[in-house]
Amino acid sequence: MKIYMFEHCSLCFRVRMAAALKGVHLREIVVLDDDTESMPWLVGKRVIPILVKDDGQPMLESMDMVRYIDSDGDPIFAGPERAEISSVADRIVGKSPPLTMPRYPLLGLPEFATVAVLDHYTLRKRNAVGDFVELRANTRRYLSELMPEVEQLDRLIESPKAINGTLSMDDIRVLPLLRSAAVVKGLRFPRKVRDYFESMMDRIGFQPLPAI
Repeated sequence: MKIYMFEHCSLCFRVRMAAALKGVHLREIVVLDDDTESMPWLVGKRVIPILVKDDGQPMLESMDMVRYIDSDGDPIFAGPERAEISSVADRIVGKSPPLTMPRYPLLGLPEFATVAVLDHYTLRKRNAVGDFVELRANTRRYLSELMPEVEQLDRLIESPKAINGTLSMDDIRVLPLLRSAAVVKGLRFPRKVRDYFESMMDRIGFQPLPAI
């Protein structure tokens, strides 16, 4: 199998994480952020991630990809899920972009390999979240808005090895969000969140993204 992806993409990381935990080989193909050929050629539109199965059929929707990978052999994401985890994950998704989006193009990631790509990303995201320089200047404000959700998550984590004690789709929801949030240099995870993040990242063999 292979995945068309961005290195910074949390939805892509869901799939990469699942493959790592299952021991499934996944060929990773990083496309440029302004790619207008590979994605439409595969699925008729510009969208990431795209999983291409061994039979050549493409898949969309990251959770469907995770379930497909997990269906090979005994499932490992079969543990209980909690509505509280899903809810706090949704709130983190809503509050992270002003912190993460202005930092991704500064990390030297392969999807931003050219000046044209950087300009494309900056213009597209500026229209969505605002001026990147201004957003980075207001890091403290956005961190203060995000931290109550991170602290709530800290109260919900049951084990460094799995958010609910046993691996489940809640781990797939949460770990990629923490990986993204960790690019903010001033962010300090509470103890249980930090232990969970470090334990899981070590388990799947991925290094955190640079922090800036």
